[in-house]
Amino acid sequence: MRIIITGSVAYDYIMSFPGDFSEHILPDKIDVLSVSFLVDSLRREPGGCAANIAYNLALLGECPHVMATVGADFAYDHERLEQHGVDMSLTRVLPDESTSSFFVSTDRKNRQIASFYVGAMGSATQLSFHDLDAASIELAVIAPNAPEAMVKYVQECRDLEIPYVYDPSQQIVRLSGEALVAGIEGCTCFVANEYEFELVHEKTGLTEDAIVGMTDVVVITHGEKGSVIRAGGETHVIPAVPATRQVDPTGIGDAYRSGIMFGLLHGLPWPVAGRAGALAATYALESLGTQAHRYTIPSFTKRYAEHFGDIPDALVDALNRAHQHGRHAGRHQGA
Repeated sequence: MRIIITGSVAYDYIMSFPGDFSEHILPDKIDVLSVSFLVDSLRREPGGCAANIAYNLALLGECPHVMATVGADFAYDHERLEQHGVDMSLTRVLPDESTSSFFVSTDRKNRQIASFYVGAMGSATQLSFHDLDAASIELAVIAPNAPEAMVKYVQECRDLEIPYVYDPSQQIVRLSGEALVAGIEGCTCFVANEYEFELVHEKTGLTEDAIVGMTDVVVITHGEKGSVIRAGGETHVIPAVPATRQVDPTGIGDAYRSGIMFGLLHGLPWPVAGRAGALAATYALESLGTQAHRYTIPSFTKRYAEHFGDIPDALVDALNRAHQHGRHAGRHQGA
């Protein structure tokens, strides 16, 4: 079990608002906010942070394990993820529950307003790293999940000395300042977007420099402006990869994270891992849904070289190793 990904597995209800949210929200009336947006499209797509990250890692050749709780309505997507190389054997089906649901509206400037129905994810505390072979786990990912489960997994990873990526993102508002500090203090890598990073500061009082001093790697994403990786006393600015078309921003952060985690697993230089994540994010942006995009490794490396220059040998070797291992494991890769 090379990498274990915990977090939400959900269905996304994706809506498109043809206007601009900011034109309909009155800042001086925010305390009595009551607004409705008429959307012009609605789609139901498979999603969830854990499933999205795992899907993107599988595209890069890894065979990630997802440890999550889902409802009885997840059977089709369980099989689909398995076919794309994601190991779902640690996922528990709760027959009397529905799979979690994510409702998101996106305006014409790609800003989003979202809500999340917990569903089966609320029982994620039933799962435990203590039931696994900790010595076989090279990396764990603690992504947005039931808050109690996130607190539990942080403590278990620390107790079992399992390196972990801490990615609280949407659940920052539900986690206490103490829980956030504990998650950051013990992690190998902390990931957040710029807005989430400010929320962490508000809840914990921690500055960016303080957080950098508490963990090995800090990654802050800035949307179309790219991302910043701070590690080993160095700061790496990673540009975004231009999209051929901007279709749907939902899930691009999870796709980006797959490059960071791929880099951690293979010891890639941070500029290389960040650029691989930026390219993975752009593939997601160019497709409807969070798990609809596809690419082959030759097409991925070609596009990497076209945007960033010559592709590093370290990345080529890592991709080849991952896919060689995947073939031996009998995985099925989408073209």
